[in-house]
Amino acid sequence: MDILKYEKLFTSQGYRNIVGIDEAGRGPLAGPVVAVAINCGTSNLIEGVKDSKKISEKKRFLLYDKILKSVVDVGIGIVHENEIDSINILQATYVAMRKAIKNLKIKPDLLLIDGNPADIKDIKQKNIIKGDSLSYSIACASIIAKVTRDKMMVEYSKVFPKYNFDKHKGYGTKFHLKAIYDNNACPIHRKSFKPISEYLPTLKYFKDNKKIRLLSCQIVAEKMIKKNVKIISFNEDFDIVSIKENILIFSSVNTIIGNKTINSKIPLNIVNLDSTIKNFILNLNSGNFNKVRIYNIELELKKDGHKINVKKDDLYDI
Repeated sequence: MDILKYEKLFTSQGYRNIVGIDEAGRGPLAGPVVAVAINCGTSNLIEGVKDSKKISEKKRFLLYDKILKSVVDVGIGIVHENEIDSINILQATYVAMRKAIKNLKIKPDLLLIDGNPADIKDIKQKNIIKGDSLSYSIACASIIAKVTRDKMMVEYSKVFPKYNFDKHKGYGTKFHLKAIYDNNACPIHRKSFKPISEYLPTLKYFKDNKKIRLLSCQIVAEKMIKKNVKIISFNEDFDIVSIKENILIFSSVNTIIGNKTINSKIPLNIVNLDSTIKNFILNLNSGNFNKVRIYNIELELKKDGHKINVKKDDLYDI
């Protein structure tokens, strides 16, 4: 079967900017739903591209890089668990698709969408059942969506290690369900999904300062991941060490709960680069950075949520 059948058909009808759309993450109990809109143009067919669910994780990652290097345009839309809980997973998927289209540089004149019609009104669309197996553009979108989401779940696993998100990516496996039963839900679980709704922790669950400090660090790290920050170290020598672009970020988190303040494990300040930070950098395997920044973060925990205040130090060359 010709996986370019639909692209060739609609190109012959005069369409020039044909975009395939697919999503990943409708079924999991945790994490975001990710949609990708991709314009493959007239790029050469990449061997091995097909429905992402039929490809091994290792091969998906290899194809991910090849696809991004070859396509004309790609837009990614992400809707996180809080919004999923607010509007439901179907509507969240539509929102993610609209975000992905908005993030394209070139407006499409035709959308090829996997499965049922999407709530997208201003662009002509063709819905293709099992489109990720029948359309090259949709298959490419499915791979980019799946790998993008998987990378986020691997980062979340560093912050919430008890749940092994790097293994099951938030789906309801036997291990994942047992972890929820044993530890309650964590901040990235979808609270409107069962059985998550039955295992929501309250502040009373966090009886000691150690648990409260950990929760605060998890909330902060989770928000960093949502902003495409990579976690290097969590709750070890420092509260959080992360990297974005070429900047290595050391974060300390102080927690306010009621009239009580729980201080960071290691309060941070830089005077010509503190020796503790210097030693950490020397022992770090990854060297893709040339500047250091300190975040002193104050997180106030409340019954109805939390408030974060961030004080950033200047950038320091290393």
